[in-house]
Amino acid sequence: MSEEILFDCLHAEIVNYCLDSNKEHDLATLEYIGFTTGYRLIERLTREVPRFKDELDTMKFICTDFWTLIYKKQVDNLRTNNHGMYVVQDMAFRFLTRISPGTKQLEHAPKFVAFTCGLVRGALSNLGINSTVTAEVQSIPACKFHIEVNRN
Repeated sequence: MSEEILFDCLHAEIVNYCLDSNKEHDLATLEYIGFTTGYRLIERLTREVPRFKDELDTMKFICTDFWTLIYKKQVDNLRTNNHGMYVVQDMAFRFLTRISPGTKQLEHAPKFVAFTCGLVRGALSNLGINSTVTAEVQSIPACKFHIEVNRN
């Protein structure tokens, strides 16, 4: 329990630091911190795990084991169009649960999901999947993460 509180406080301070030091409210710093964290974390988490069969198997791992390690719960829904687009839905996203719902708070939602976008992108990058991760918040505390796999 105490580690969850520490993680929440650390995330809040990272958000405050990045947005206070950058007057343009550029979320790229938050996303980059998440990317490097996810890249390193997945390396430790998959050390003893056999290689994944395919892209979908990797995404399932991200939505179950990886998400559970970070947020202490699995995602609520994973959907794909089988053409490199995945939608991960969390109906009670941890960093949004303490924000009161309302239209005014929706404009502040991107700063609370940018770290996680980077976290997922970094984890996938280390697993050999180059992707673009964006988040959509239509109502607090639900969040959808759109993962587009870049196939070059």
